[in-house]
Amino acid sequence: MKAITSVRWEQLADQVLAGESLTRTEALSLLAVEDEELLTLLQAAFKIRHHYFGKKVKLNMIINAKSGLCPEDCGYCSQSIVSDAPIQKYRFLDKETLVAGAHAAWERKAGTYCIVASGRGPSRREVEQVVEAVKEIKSELPLKICACLGILNEEQAQKLKEAGVDRYNHNLNTSADHHDKITHTHTYDDRVNTVKKAKGAGISPCSGCIVGMGESDEQIVDIAESLRDLDADSIPVNFLHAIPGTPLEGVEELNPRRCLKILALFRFINPTKEIRVSGGREVNLRTLQPLAFYAANATFIGDYLTTEGQQAEADHQMIADLGFEIEECAL
Repeated sequence: MKAITSVRWEQLADQVLAGESLTRTEALSLLAVEDEELLTLLQAAFKIRHHYFGKKVKLNMIINAKSGLCPEDCGYCSQSIVSDAPIQKYRFLDKETLVAGAHAAWERKAGTYCIVASGRGPSRREVEQVVEAVKEIKSELPLKICACLGILNEEQAQKLKEAGVDRYNHNLNTSADHHDKITHTHTYDDRVNTVKKAKGAGISPCSGCIVGMGESDEQIVDIAESLRDLDADSIPVNFLHAIPGTPLEGVEELNPRRCLKILALFRFINPTKEIRVSGGREVNLRTLQPLAFYAANATFIGDYLTTEGQQAEADHQMIADLGFEIEECAL
């Protein structure tokens, strides 16, 4: 039986590599796989990952450019208006600090530097601050720049593109029919439209999800398929880190094996895309973190917005121990 199962997953991988999409039943079967079959599923996911990305791992680093002070009510977020989490709160960082962060990203072997700010969307002044910082960073380093500033309009997207922003992140976070369980101050369509506006301006779209927030298997498949249909170039898969003081405090639905099955699903449904194992990987994948890279081909290095990440040296060693290689930018 195990041998037949192993062939089954590899056959599905071959079908994906031949350009076929998973059926709904096949997609759900990846999430329902028995733990005993997990390694064969990961091997099949790795077959797809290796075909498109080899053993390269892309590193991204975040700088929290504005912390807290957010009017949105996202239940997972320590920076939201409904959060009582004891976090740092500060206005938009100055250009010098943003540029210094880019040099820190470069030192940590990151290829993409992510300027992230809390809030519903950026003010004109905040867009200008990002524009000026990006211009200076681009003149000094070959980093890709990703901006994540909330809901955008067309004019703002165009200004970011002209400044040299390579990628814009705006996560869908969850499926359309689960969205109102997580937030009420903006709609699912607001998020979709922002991704489309960034793409329309010629910026590479980055959009992903957070799993472990009470969604069903069907809804996880929904969000994976929605991101495929949106044609997001980069898909960060976050695992809920339920921060005390947030509405989702105490929610613990995930275990390391479940996380790996979800990553495999995203690789099968979005075979050619950057799948990034993202926030919450340390607390949810725990000792199985290295196995994530058999499906994912990217990760964040360093700290997240309000939570600590693994030390950069530990991530570098983990990648080396796998026999994988960091995809670095050349000067």
